[in-house]
Amino acid sequence: MITGAGGFIGGFIVEEALRRGYDTWAGVRTSTSREYLTDDHIHFIDLNFGNKEVLLRQLTDHVAEFGRWDYIIHNLGATKCKNPADFERINHDFIKNFAEALVETDNVPTQFIMMSSLSAWGVGDERGFTPISTEDTPHPNTLYGKSKIMAEEALRAIPHFPYVFMRPTGVYGPRERDYYLMMKTIKAGFDFSVGYRKQLITFIYVRDLVQALFLAIDRGVTRRGYFLSDGDAHRSTDFRQYAARLMGKRVVIPIRVPLWVLWVVSYVAEWWAGLSGGTSTLNRDKYRIMKQRNWICDITPAREELGFAPQYNLERGIAEAYQWYKEAGWL
Repeated sequence: MITGAGGFIGGFIVEEALRRGYDTWAGVRTSTSREYLTDDHIHFIDLNFGNKEVLLRQLTDHVAEFGRWDYIIHNLGATKCKNPADFERINHDFIKNFAEALVETDNVPTQFIMMSSLSAWGVGDERGFTPISTEDTPHPNTLYGKSKIMAEEALRAIPHFPYVFMRPTGVYGPRERDYYLMMKTIKAGFDFSVGYRKQLITFIYVRDLVQALFLAIDRGVTRRGYFLSDGDAHRSTDFRQYAARLMGKRVVIPIRVPLWVLWVVSYVAEWWAGLSGGTSTLNRDKYRIMKQRNWICDITPAREELGFAPQYNLERGIAEAYQWYKEAGWL
């Protein structure tokens, strides 16, 4: 069962589960788009993670009719919210309710794989650029990152609960919208970056991330956590160069924005979104993420314990994503 199945990553997880022959349940709200969940073999369920009493009844009824799930991939999460308190409510409270309800109904799966984030560890070494490691002490500096580490701690606190934490860096690929905006800007002839100090960023292609999830199932690991990237480190100019080459753009004007300007724009965008009742891609949390200089992470444990071997370097991943955006009429 995959929660957050209607999202960018969730749709790819569902596709891989079906490809592997699993009896696959997609956890989506009734209001969620099912544009990429059209396979007739998909079962749908809408669980009320915000109300534990209702959730207990839903799980009891589901198991009585269909049996328990062997594997749960909890991909549900909020990356931007109208109300800052919603980060904790959605990213921590929901998963805590879910895990406790599984325990209380005696329906704990063989594995409960949680989609966490590299942001849960916070800012790394920005002088020597030592890769962020699971041995480091987490010190998240964003509401999003704090809510993710709180969720991890909640699952760790449940005796014998079979969690697996996946902590990817920036995930891109077909259907994703934030990196799509970068491509759209590059196509228009501009490329924006922030700050003047050295910055090394990392990526993981969505299909490689999904590969790691199912490797964890194949290997049967529990009570472990893994950082995930394609294993490379990049300057922000790398993304621009690969995308521009694909688009045949000979001239792309690089525009580097001082951090203080980004902070002002992020603050105003968040304030305006709040007035209009929406959310903004740029906000104070996003500012802290863009400000961070070191996004390198150590994926050695994933390589050694899961056999994780990324198939997509950045150039190949951008090429495949760009082709999809073009065929879908996004670019």
